Amino acid sequence: MAVERPMLFHNNATCSKLGAALAMLRARGIDPELVDITATPLTAAELRDIVAMTGRPARELLRIGEPSYKALGLGDASLGEEALLDAMASHPELVERPLLVHGRRAVLGRPPERLLSLFGDA
Repeated sequence: MAVERPMLFHNNATCSKLGAALAMLRARGIDPELVDITATPLTAAELRDIVAMTGRPARELLRIGEPSYKALGLGDASLGEEALLDAMASHPELVERPLLVHGRRAVLGRPPERLLSLFGDA
């Protein structure tokens, strides 16, 4: 049975988490399309859709260890979803990865085994 090609958004092709995630998916016959979000940043609207697909708040998809997180004051709990989405769209390094979108569902691959939940394997 052929699996619809999902899209795996990532920041860095040499990221160790990405490598583990890809190996796990490919071992199951799933070969996602890779999109480097630093070369092809997501818009705030695309991020809004992906956040909705995960069922999680935007804050949970932020990389809090990035220098831009602190520089932009994103630790301020009073910032709303739109402000966080705008920050991630302007600073793609802030988007947590790997992030897999399949159909109308998306999941953050931390740990990588979570990705399999999109295919009924987790």
